Amino acid sequence: MRNIVRSRTALVLAVALPMFTGCGEQAEPVTVSIVQPADGATLPPGDVRVTLTASGVEIAPASEERSGTAHHHLFIDRPLTPSTDTIPAGVAGIIHLGRAQTEFTISGLEPGEHTVIALLADWAHVPLSPLASDTVKFTVAQP
Repeated sequence: MRNIVRSRTALVLAVALPMFTGCGEQAEPVTVSIVQPADGATLPPGDVRVTLTASGVEIAPASEERSGTAHHHLFIDRPLTPSTDTIPAGVAGIIHLGRAQTEFTISGLEPGEHTVIALLADWAHVPLSPLASDTVKFTVAQP
């Protein structure tokens, strides 16, 4: 009988203790943000630098096949691909930052309105679930 009481006490502590110590809290949600360019900005003609930040995940090269890591992808003037599909390579307007880069320079944008979507994906180029993305719209001015 004594062993049963000890086992039940151990079980109650194992279940209840995380609630009181904060150990049972969920990890920080994964987010990505486009720091530059600012949403709604009007930029001078020429190259556009995109700067990215992420939280809740380690940004690592795609060659590192580890869970808990991701790398950036940019969709320039195009919609996201389906969230359950691998992000395709070699497609115009989709940039893979597979070496863990957090900056990219877009060249050759015509004057006018543009959209950039940042998306985090795992080492196999599959978007994280839940989706971690950010969008900015900006205008490139006439020369």
